[in-house]
Amino acid sequence: MYTYPELLNIIAELRSDHGCPWDRAQTHESMIPCLKDECQEVIEAIEQKDDENLCEELGDVLLQVLLHAQIAKEEGRFTMEDVVNTLAEKMVRRHPHVFGDEEYGSPEQNRLRWEEIKRAERERKKHRKGQ
Repeated sequence: MYTYPELLNIIAELRSDHGCPWDRAQTHESMIPCLKDECQEVIEAIEQKDDENLCEELGDVLLQVLLHAQIAKEEGRFTMEDVVNTLAEKMVRRHPHVFGDEEYGSPEQNRLRWEEIKRAERERKKHRKGQ
């Protein structure tokens, strides 16, 4: 059974000088159709309640994420570790009822709070870009 670090190495090898020509040729833009297709295939597997296919299709979506992160790493923009850290920070920030001291009584209240936090984050991003 492969590990996450081994998978990262496999992706890096596919993109290396002696790797796969198709993988080496990919860009963020060229991979847009693949990402759309793989996400649609996940949805179809869920709708069909096909766990075996869902497992495979989630792997295909993960491949897309890993390839995008590898391309960004090669360009010196960000790494997969940055992606993981950014997501972890977001989950903690957007769940103050789990990781903080806020309490909510219903899933709807939690969803509304999530949206409120998300709006505030977007405003901060706009403000930073506008400076």
